Amino acid sequence: MKIIILGAGQVGGTLAEHLASEANDITVVDTDGERLRDLGDRLDIRTVQGRGSFPTVLRQAGADDADMLVAVTNSDETNMVACQVAHTLFHTPTKIARVREAAYLTRAGLFDNDAIPVDVLISPEQVVTNYIKRLIEHPGALQVIDFAEGKAQLVAVKAYYGGPLVGQQLRQLREHMPNVDTRVAAIFRRDRPIMPKGDTVIEADDEVFFIAAKAHIRAVMSEMRRLEESYKRIVIAGGGQIGERLAEAIESRYQVKIIEMSPARCRYLSDTLDSTVVLQGSASDRDLLLEENIADADIFLALTNDDEANIMSSLLAKRLGAKKVMTIINNPAYVDLIQGGDIDIAISPQLATIGTLLTHVRRGDIVSVHSLRRGAAEAIEAIAHGDAKSSKVIDRAIGNIDLPPGTTIGAIIRDEEVLIAHDDTVIEAGDHVILFLVDKKYIRDVEKLFHVGLSFF
Repeated sequence: MKIIILGAGQVGGTLAEHLASEANDITVVDTDGERLRDLGDRLDIRTVQGRGSFPTVLRQAGADDADMLVAVTNSDETNMVACQVAHTLFHTPTKIARVREAAYLTRAGLFDNDAIPVDVLISPEQVVTNYIKRLIEHPGALQVIDFAEGKAQLVAVKAYYGGPLVGQQLRQLREHMPNVDTRVAAIFRRDRPIMPKGDTVIEADDEVFFIAAKAHIRAVMSEMRRLEESYKRIVIAGGGQIGERLAEAIESRYQVKIIEMSPARCRYLSDTLDSTVVLQGSASDRDLLLEENIADADIFLALTNDDEANIMSSLLAKRLGAKKVMTIINNPAYVDLIQGGDIDIAISPQLATIGTLLTHVRRGDIVSVHSLRRGAAEAIEAIAHGDAKSSKVIDRAIGNIDLPPGTTIGAIIRDEEVLIAHDDTVIEAGDHVILFLVDKKYIRDVEKLFHVGLSFF
């Protein structure tokens, strides 16, 4: 596939890295020549220096015969104009734009072919807000991913000493919970993936990824670790777009406080939010945190745009007694350094956004793609089309499907029913199939599994 990426920042660069390793023809456009040289030295891609919304620059990047334009510069306006130019002058089939400003996103009819022709809108703030909301709803989870509109969920938990299943074989999960069907999709032990089998023994500190129907998630988590009580009191540091959206989404169910530096922003939040308590000040102010009884907080969320401020306020909140802290980290190099210590969960907006972008770039009928473990693994939801003659998966039992190395099928969603995958489970046309890959180099092989052969037509 021939893809033009506008913007060589964290998202554009990481996306180029993902796609270049999958034999796509990638061109990256940016005004920063040094950033482009760095990308060009590391990856097998073309680079073009210039403003991505200019017709001459797009033509130089190969827009005449490009299959897709992905506009992820730091400017909403540049991204929107670039899509307009690509549509009008080059008839680019698929145009994806990152748009952050809520004033654009809330206008109905703005993004269609009669107005601004954007096929797929990506709002990083909304993606991250939804991600954090799922973590709040599942205390103790490291990652929670929805499939088939939330019917099934993939959850990552850290196994702890004392968990009923820790020190026992996976096949005993069925004995412990005879009425709950679940499947362990992968285990990471000391950062190395282990493909789970019936005789695999779960050890303390293993990172366990399992899939189950939404209603059964808490029961399965209880096998790996002591269940945490539902959160009640939540403190948010940072009243920007993510802080505001999250408070708006959860304030009816939790006691929420926002700490925000800007007096003007505080007045806006007070007028906009219903029951959230808005505090003006610094989240790194020890006296303010003590005054607001931070030791009673179930969770402290550092959601500003400043990594260092987020890290320092999180460490302080934890030191003063906050039970759990989650922190947004924009610099991917920091994420692995800090997660799992005093900071319980580090959230990378770039990786969350990348997963959403990859959903629209993959070949085959891929419904969603999710980046796991800071990009080390992926979970994919694909639809099985065709018939037994034209498809490599339809009317075949999962045990008889030739899956790429390091790939497991975790579940199948058929109509409204969640079927946990077993070797004798047969895939039917129209099934949503949830796959887990611990090695991304086999993505192309997974996509080929879900291609429909010519005999179907």
